[in-house]
Amino acid sequence: MRFFRGALIGGALLSACSAVPFSEAASSAAPVQRGEGQAYELLGTQVFDVPDPASGIAYQVFVSLPASYAEQTQRRYPVVYVTDADYAFPVLRAIGRRMNGAGPRLEEFILVGLSYGKGEDPMASRRRDYTPTAKGASDAPAGAVHGQSLRYRDYLRDAVLPFIETRFRTMPDRRVYVGHSYGGLLGAQILMTQPEMFSGYVLGSPSFWYDRKHLLREAPGLLGTLDAIDADVYLYVGEFEAQRIGDARYQQEVDMVADNAAFAALLRGREFAGLRLKSDVLADEDHLSVAPRGFTKGLLHTLAEAAAAD
Repeated sequence: MRFFRGALIGGALLSACSAVPFSEAASSAAPVQRGEGQAYELLGTQVFDVPDPASGIAYQVFVSLPASYAEQTQRRYPVVYVTDADYAFPVLRAIGRRMNGAGPRLEEFILVGLSYGKGEDPMASRRRDYTPTAKGASDAPAGAVHGQSLRYRDYLRDAVLPFIETRFRTMPDRRVYVGHSYGGLLGAQILMTQPEMFSGYVLGSPSFWYDRKHLLREAPGLLGTLDAIDADVYLYVGEFEAQRIGDARYQQEVDMVADNAAFAALLRGREFAGLRLKSDVLADEDHLSVAPRGFTKGLLHTLAEAAAAD
Protein backbone atom coordinates (compact mmCIF):
# COMPACT_ATOMS: atom_id res chain seq x y z
CA MET A 1 0.00 0.00 0.00
CA ARG A 2 2.21 2.80 -1.32
CA PHE A 3 -0.03 5.54 0.06
CA PHE A 4 0.70 4.65 3.65
CA ARG A 5 4.48 4.57 3.32
CA GLY A 6 4.54 8.33 3.07
CA ALA A 7 1.20 9.16 4.56
CA LEU A 8 1.39 7.73 8.04
CA ILE A 9 1.60 10.75 10.21
CA GLY A 10 4.49 9.50 12.29
CA GLY A 11 6.74 9.83 9.27
CA ALA A 12 6.48 13.63 9.40
CA LEU A 13 8.74 14.27 12.35
CA LEU A 14 9.64 17.38 14.23
CA SER A 15 13.12 16.32 15.24
CA ALA A 16 13.80 19.42 17.34
CA CYS A 17 11.95 18.10 20.39
CA SER A 18 14.92 18.48 22.72
CA ALA A 19 13.89 19.94 26.06
CA VAL A 20 15.07 21.71 29.17
CA PRO A 21 13.98 20.71 32.68
CA PHE A 22 10.85 22.37 33.98
CA SER A 23 12.69 23.73 37.01
CA GLU A 24 15.24 25.45 34.74
CA ALA A 25 12.55 26.97 32.54
CA ALA A 26 10.50 28.07 35.55
CA SER A 27 13.49 29.91 37.06
CA SER A 28 13.19 32.63 34.40
CA ALA A 29 10.10 34.70 33.73
CA ALA A 30 10.90 34.70 30.04
CA PRO A 31 13.11 31.79 28.95
CA VAL A 32 14.81 32.28 25.61
CA GLN A 33 16.31 30.12 22.89
CA ARG A 34 20.08 29.63 22.97
CA GLY A 35 20.93 31.07 19.55
CA GLU A 36 24.24 30.74 17.70
CA GLY A 37 22.84 28.02 15.47
CA GLN A 38 22.02 25.62 18.29
CA ALA A 39 18.96 23.37 18.13
CA TYR A 40 15.52 24.83 18.74
CA GLU A 41 14.10 23.65 22.07
CA LEU A 42 10.60 23.28 23.48
CA LEU A 43 11.30 25.40 26.52
CA GLY A 44 9.63 24.31 29.74
CA THR A 45 9.32 20.65 28.76
CA GLN A 46 10.97 17.58 30.24
CA VAL A 47 12.24 14.27 28.85
CA PHE A 48 12.55 11.05 30.87
CA ASP A 49 13.83 7.60 29.98
CA VAL A 50 11.13 5.01 30.74
CA PRO A 51 12.21 1.61 29.38
CA ASP A 52 9.91 -1.36 28.98
CA PRO A 53 11.05 -3.91 31.60
CA ALA A 54 9.28 -6.77 29.79
CA SER A 55 11.01 -6.35 26.42
CA GLY A 56 14.06 -4.29 27.34
CA ILE A 57 13.16 -1.72 24.67
CA ALA A 58 14.24 1.81 25.59
CA TYR A 59 11.58 4.50 25.34
CA GLN A 60 11.26 8.09 26.47
CA VAL A 61 8.35 10.21 27.60
CA PHE A 62 8.08 13.94 26.92
CA VAL A 63 6.24 16.00 29.54
CA SER A 64 4.72 19.48 29.38
CA LEU A 65 3.13 20.91 32.51
CA PRO A 66 0.32 23.48 32.45
CA ALA A 67 1.05 27.13 33.15
CA SER A 68 -0.57 27.03 36.60
CA TYR A 69 1.28 23.91 37.79
CA ALA A 70 4.09 25.66 39.69
CA GLU A 71 1.80 28.13 41.46
CA GLN A 72 -1.25 26.01 42.30
CA THR A 73 0.65 23.45 44.33
CA GLN A 74 -2.41 21.60 45.65
CA ARG A 75 -4.11 21.25 42.30
CA ARG A 76 -4.26 18.00 40.33
CA TYR A 77 -4.62 17.78 36.57
CA PRO A 78 -5.95 15.47 33.85
CA VAL A 79 -3.24 13.90 31.71
CA VAL A 80 -3.24 13.60 27.92
CA TYR A 81 -1.06 10.79 26.51
CA VAL A 82 -0.24 11.05 22.81
CA THR A 83 1.47 8.54 20.53
CA ASP A 84 3.82 9.48 17.67
CA ALA A 85 5.19 12.10 20.02
CA ASP A 86 7.92 13.38 17.70
CA TYR A 87 5.12 14.91 15.65
CA ALA A 88 2.12 15.10 17.93
CA PHE A 89 3.59 16.32 21.24
CA PRO A 90 4.49 19.84 20.04
CA VAL A 91 1.24 20.06 18.06
CA LEU A 92 -0.97 19.17 21.05
CA ARG A 93 1.06 21.42 23.32
CA ALA A 94 0.43 24.36 21.02
CA ILE A 95 -3.27 23.52 20.64
CA GLY A 96 -3.74 23.31 24.41
CA ARG A 97 -2.27 26.76 24.89
CA ARG A 98 -3.92 28.32 21.86
CA MET A 99 -7.43 27.17 22.72
CA ASN A 100 -7.35 29.03 26.04
CA GLY A 101 -5.82 32.20 24.61
CA ALA A 102 -9.07 34.19 24.74
CA GLY A 103 -10.52 32.60 27.86
CA PRO A 104 -10.83 29.05 29.18
CA ARG A 105 -12.21 26.50 26.72
CA LEU A 106 -10.19 23.47 27.77
CA GLU A 107 -9.27 22.21 31.18
CA GLU A 108 -5.57 22.64 31.80
CA PHE A 109 -3.81 19.31 31.40
CA ILE A 110 -0.45 17.63 31.74
CA LEU A 111 0.71 16.47 28.33
CA VAL A 112 2.76 13.28 27.96
CA GLY A 113 4.31 12.37 24.62
CA LEU A 114 5.07 8.69 23.99
CA SER A 115 8.29 8.36 22.03
CA TYR A 116 9.34 5.75 19.53
CA GLY A 117 11.95 3.24 20.61
CA LYS A 118 15.00 5.28 21.59
CA GLY A 119 17.34 5.58 18.63
CA GLU A 120 15.07 3.49 16.39
CA ASP A 121 13.70 4.30 12.97
CA PRO A 122 10.28 5.85 13.69
CA MET A 123 8.37 3.75 11.18
CA ALA A 124 10.00 0.54 12.41
CA SER A 125 9.07 1.39 15.99
CA ARG A 126 5.45 2.25 15.27
CA ARG A 127 4.95 -0.77 12.98
CA ARG A 128 6.01 -3.00 15.84
CA ASP A 129 4.30 -1.23 18.73
CA TYR A 130 0.99 -0.02 17.31
CA THR A 131 -0.22 -3.00 15.23
CA PRO A 132 -2.22 -6.05 16.39
CA THR A 133 -0.88 -8.87 14.18
CA ALA A 134 2.37 -9.92 12.54
CA LYS A 135 0.91 -9.50 9.03
CA GLY A 136 2.09 -6.06 8.02
CA ALA A 137 1.21 -3.91 5.04
CA SER A 138 2.36 -5.17 1.65
CA ASP A 139 4.77 -2.27 1.23
CA ALA A 140 6.56 -2.83 4.55
CA PRO A 141 10.29 -3.60 4.23
CA ALA A 142 11.41 -7.20 4.27
CA GLY A 143 11.94 -8.35 7.84
CA ALA A 144 9.85 -5.56 9.36
CA VAL A 145 8.42 -6.50 12.76
CA HIS A 146 4.70 -5.98 13.44
CA GLY A 147 2.11 -7.12 15.92
CA GLN A 148 3.32 -6.16 19.41
CA SER A 149 0.53 -3.75 20.32
CA LEU A 150 -0.65 -5.76 23.34
CA ARG A 151 2.90 -5.82 24.72
CA TYR A 152 3.07 -2.06 24.18
CA ARG A 153 -0.35 -1.58 25.82
CA ASP A 154 0.95 -3.41 28.88
CA TYR A 155 4.08 -1.24 28.88
CA LEU A 156 1.88 1.86 29.00
CA ARG A 157 -0.23 0.40 31.80
CA ASP A 158 2.57 -1.02 33.93
CA ALA A 159 5.42 1.43 33.34
CA VAL A 160 4.36 4.76 31.86
CA LEU A 161 1.16 5.46 33.80
CA PRO A 162 2.75 4.69 37.22
CA PHE A 163 5.86 6.70 36.30
CA ILE A 164 3.81 9.80 35.50
CA GLU A 165 1.39 9.42 38.38
CA THR A 166 4.10 9.07 41.04
CA ARG A 167 6.00 12.16 39.82
CA PHE A 168 3.28 14.65 39.01
CA ARG A 169 0.01 15.81 40.51
CA THR A 170 -2.33 13.90 38.26
CA MET A 171 -5.95 12.76 38.32
CA PRO A 172 -5.70 8.99 37.72
CA ASP A 173 -9.38 8.87 36.77
CA ARG A 174 -8.86 11.55 34.10
CA ARG A 175 -6.50 10.13 31.48
CA VAL A 176 -7.00 10.88 27.78
CA TYR A 177 -5.43 8.82 24.99
CA VAL A 178 -4.72 10.52 21.64
CA GLY A 179 -3.54 8.61 18.56
CA HIS A 180 -3.67 9.02 14.79
CA SER A 181 -3.41 6.38 12.03
CA TYR A 182 -1.54 3.41 13.54
CA GLY A 183 -1.84 5.30 16.85
CA GLY A 184 -5.61 5.38 16.37
CA LEU A 185 -5.59 1.65 15.66
CA LEU A 186 -3.69 1.01 18.90
CA GLY A 187 -6.14 3.20 20.82
CA ALA A 188 -9.11 1.30 19.41
CA GLN A 189 -7.55 -1.96 20.57
CA ILE A 190 -6.97 -0.57 24.07
CA LEU A 191 -10.56 0.71 24.15
CA MET A 192 -11.86 -2.78 23.36
CA THR A 193 -9.50 -4.75 25.61
CA GLN A 194 -8.83 -2.57 28.66
CA PRO A 195 -11.08 0.49 28.33
CA GLU A 196 -10.55 1.49 31.96
CA MET A 197 -6.96 2.55 31.20
CA PHE A 198 -8.25 5.89 29.93
CA SER A 199 -11.33 8.03 30.59
CA GLY A 200 -11.10 9.62 27.16
CA TYR A 201 -10.05 8.40 23.73
CA VAL A 202 -9.30 10.55 20.68
CA LEU A 203 -8.93 8.09 17.81
CA GLY A 204 -7.94 9.70 14.54
CA SER A 205 -8.13 7.97 11.17
CA PRO A 206 -7.53 4.53 12.72
CA SER A 207 -5.82 2.15 10.28
CA PHE A 208 -8.63 -0.40 10.38
CA TRP A 209 -7.53 -1.55 6.92
CA TYR A 210 -4.54 -3.25 8.61
CA ASP A 211 -4.28 -7.01 8.00
CA ARG A 212 -7.53 -7.20 6.04
CA LYS A 213 -9.43 -5.29 8.73
CA HIS A 214 -8.33 -7.66 11.48
CA LEU A 215 -9.37 -5.40 14.36
CA LEU A 216 -12.75 -4.58 12.83
CA ARG A 217 -13.40 -8.30 12.35
CA GLU A 218 -12.44 -8.93 15.98
CA ALA A 219 -14.43 -5.99 17.33
CA PRO A 220 -17.83 -7.71 17.85
CA GLY A 221 -16.23 -10.45 19.94
CA LEU A 222 -14.05 -8.05 21.92
CA LEU A 223 -16.92 -5.68 22.66
CA GLY A 224 -19.10 -8.63 23.61
CA THR A 225 -16.78 -9.43 26.51
CA LEU A 226 -17.12 -5.97 28.06
CA ASP A 227 -19.69 -5.09 30.69
CA ALA A 228 -19.10 -1.37 30.32
CA ILE A 229 -17.17 1.36 28.57
CA ASP A 230 -17.21 4.48 30.72
CA ALA A 231 -15.34 6.94 28.54
CA ASP A 232 -15.58 9.96 26.27
CA VAL A 233 -14.65 8.73 22.78
CA TYR A 234 -14.04 10.98 19.79
CA LEU A 235 -13.50 9.41 16.37
CA TYR A 236 -12.41 11.50 13.42
CA VAL A 237 -11.43 10.89 9.82
CA GLY A 238 -10.85 13.22 6.88
CA GLU A 239 -13.37 13.54 4.05
CA PHE A 240 -10.72 12.58 1.48
CA GLU A 241 -9.89 9.36 3.34
CA ALA A 242 -12.90 7.80 1.62
CA GLN A 243 -12.24 5.68 -1.44
CA ARG A 244 -12.98 7.25 -4.80
CA ILE A 245 -10.98 5.59 -7.55
CA GLY A 246 -9.72 8.01 -10.16
CA ASP A 247 -9.95 11.13 -7.97
CA ALA A 248 -6.47 11.91 -6.66
CA ARG A 249 -7.82 13.74 -3.62
CA TYR A 250 -9.24 10.50 -2.24
CA GLN A 251 -7.92 7.11 -1.18
CA GLN A 252 -7.45 4.66 -4.01
CA GLU A 253 -7.00 1.39 -2.10
CA VAL A 254 -8.99 1.62 1.15
CA ASP A 255 -12.04 3.44 2.53
CA MET A 256 -11.15 4.75 5.97
CA VAL A 257 -14.36 6.79 6.21
CA ALA A 258 -16.47 3.65 5.84
CA ASP A 259 -14.27 1.75 8.30
CA ASN A 260 -14.58 4.54 10.87
CA ALA A 261 -18.36 4.54 10.47
CA ALA A 262 -18.46 0.77 10.91
CA PHE A 263 -16.50 1.00 14.15
CA ALA A 264 -18.73 3.78 15.48
CA ALA A 265 -21.80 1.67 14.67
CA LEU A 266 -20.35 -1.32 16.55
CA LEU A 267 -19.73 0.84 19.61
CA ARG A 268 -23.20 2.38 19.51
CA GLY A 269 -24.79 -0.99 18.97
CA ARG A 270 -23.60 -2.22 22.36
CA GLU A 271 -25.43 0.65 24.12
CA PHE A 272 -22.82 1.00 26.87
CA ALA A 273 -24.36 3.31 29.45
CA GLY A 274 -21.14 5.19 30.17
CA LEU A 275 -20.03 5.65 26.56
CA ARG A 276 -20.15 9.23 25.29
CA LEU A 277 -19.31 8.85 21.62
CA LYS A 278 -18.91 11.43 18.87
CA SER A 279 -17.77 10.57 15.34
CA ASP A 280 -16.87 13.16 12.70
CA VAL A 281 -15.90 13.21 9.06
CA LEU A 282 -13.91 16.43 8.72
CA ALA A 283 -14.48 18.18 5.40
CA ASP A 284 -11.64 19.02 3.00
CA GLU A 285 -9.07 16.99 4.96
CA ASP A 286 -6.92 14.02 4.03
CA HIS A 287 -4.78 11.59 6.05
CA LEU A 288 -1.89 14.04 6.36
CA SER A 289 -3.81 17.27 6.98
CA VAL A 290 -6.56 16.15 9.34
CA ALA A 291 -4.71 15.49 12.61
CA PRO A 292 -4.38 19.03 14.06
CA ARG A 293 -8.06 19.73 13.48
CA GLY A 294 -9.05 16.32 14.83
CA PHE A 295 -6.83 16.79 17.89
CA THR A 296 -8.51 20.12 18.63
CA LYS A 297 -12.03 18.73 18.34
CA GLY A 298 -11.01 15.66 20.34
CA LEU A 299 -9.71 17.75 23.22
CA LEU A 300 -12.91 19.78 23.19
CA HIS A 301 -14.90 16.52 23.42
CA THR A 302 -12.84 15.05 26.27
CA LEU A 303 -11.59 18.11 28.21
CA ALA A 304 -13.99 20.98 27.52
CA GLU A 305 -13.81 23.49 30.38
CA ALA A 306 -17.58 23.17 30.92
CA ALA A 307 -17.02 19.55 31.91
CA ALA A 308 -15.14 20.70 35.00
CA ALA A 309 -18.33 22.19 36.42
CA ASP A 310 -20.48 19.09 35.83
